[in-house]
Amino acid sequence: MTLAPPSLPDNHVRVNCGKVGVLVVNLGTPDSPDPADVKRYLKEFLSDPRVIEIPAVIWQVILRGIILNTRPKKSAAAYSKVWTDRGSPLLVITQDQAAGLQTRLGDAVIVRYAMRYGKPSIPAELKALQDAGCERILLAPLYPQYSGATTATVVDKAAEHLADTRWQAALRTLPPYHDDPAYIDALEADTLRQLRALDFVPEVLLLSFHGMPLRTLELGDPYHCQCRKTARLLGERLAKADGFESMRVETTFQSRFGRAQWLEPATDATLIAEGEKGTKRLAVTAPGFSADCVETLEELAIEGRDEFLEAGGEHYAVLSCLNTSEAGMEMLEAIIRRELSGWI
Repeated sequence: MTLAPPSLPDNHVRVNCGKVGVLVVNLGTPDSPDPADVKRYLKEFLSDPRVIEIPAVIWQVILRGIILNTRPKKSAAAYSKVWTDRGSPLLVITQDQAAGLQTRLGDAVIVRYAMRYGKPSIPAELKALQDAGCERILLAPLYPQYSGATTATVVDKAAEHLADTRWQAALRTLPPYHDDPAYIDALEADTLRQLRALDFVPEVLLLSFHGMPLRTLELGDPYHCQCRKTARLLGERLAKADGFESMRVETTFQSRFGRAQWLEPATDATLIAEGEKGTKRLAVTAPGFSADCVETLEELAIEGRDEFLEAGGEHYAVLSCLNTSEAGMEMLEAIIRRELSGWI
């Protein structure tokens, strides 16, 4: 005798389930290079206590009274120099990285992307993955080096969403990959590919990482140490490359903001110093950025060029980030497949 399965009540809510999701996350971008949109973006970004570690009662007065009345116009001008027909370079590249990962990973997972600040938001994209049936989600901040102001704040935002979610998905977080062999292999391969395509051989290669206040290091943030390790491992590889044995590799930190002391040496000061002491051929790469953005396309490629050439330099180049290069996508696929182990 075969028993029929029990029937569901008429008001039973049917839900999708049983799937695995990947959410790749990058820093963020304004909706447009218009000063009003840039102001809205900066307000969200600079109000994050992970980013600005000053008591809110003091910082909000400075932010609203001074910074948001002066900085948006300057930042909007920088964004307008690099904006594309598809929008913000960072958003476009992250979107393409997600699409590339979807192709590489196939139907085993659903891949989406989000920005920590701006759109699409982390809560909205986590909800979209759950609505699509994802009960297990890999949160993948695309920051090779860990910092409280980057990876940690992505996790914070995801946790805020989970706190308001009745049926929570199981969540994993992609760890920093600053010394992962797959990452160092990708940096070596793509850096050499681009160096060999230049019409000059650099005397100096700057490895420029995003700066952080020195105070973060003193409080125990591992970011500085992880940047230095990435630089050391990549530098050791490049020193063995044919044709670049005499190229000097230096590590610097860019994007200083405010009056506090930041990690040093500073990229802008180093560019000027190199030009003044006679360096004629210099290239810059930014291994801490997973995708090109205003910091690489405007700050390094435009402002940096002017600084170096005006100081006496003659040949200058900024290499692209890993972006959607073959080496970069192979690396992302490898580290994400590893973190999905047991799920797919």
